[in-house]
Amino acid sequence: MATNTTNLGMDYAGTSAPLFSEIFTKVNNAKVKEEKIKVLKQHDSVPLRQILKGAFDPKIEWDLPEGTPPYKVNEAPAGTEHTVLYTESKRLWHFVKGADPKLTKARKEMMFIQMLEGLHADEAKLLLNVKDKNLNTVYKGLTDAVVKEAFGWNEEYKTA
Repeated sequence: MATNTTNLGMDYAGTSAPLFSEIFTKVNNAKVKEEKIKVLKQHDSVPLRQILKGAFDPKIEWDLPEGTPPYKVNEAPAGTEHTVLYTESKRLWHFVKGADPKLTKARKEMMFIQMLEGLHADEAKLLLNVKDKNLNTVYKGLTDAVVKEAFGWNEEYKTA
């Protein structure tokens, strides 16, 4: 799987990679399906694919309560004192049912809250929508079909 990094670090909140909320806003603002797919392809990366699989793949079940947990929103401006989903995505496996049986439910929830508190406010909201499988209700046009077409995924969310 090739990762396109040509746009990384250019005009995205002072980080080396765009916030996923910025990418999904571009998808939301794109007028037609082809433009939406193009945006996703331009920003293709393993972390982006992980986030989108977590949001759309029905086989991925989150081992966290539905809704918003009590967390303190990180008000730091983009590109400053916060973490980003691009790098935090590698830790998301801990929160998938059956993936980390050694962690207690309480510990998983505490780790998730800590992750949310470290993320930029927009990305924390995005992650909550990924967990609750309603990302497509927040970003217009970011649908299961668009995601599958952008990455050549079949019904199993694998490259055909």
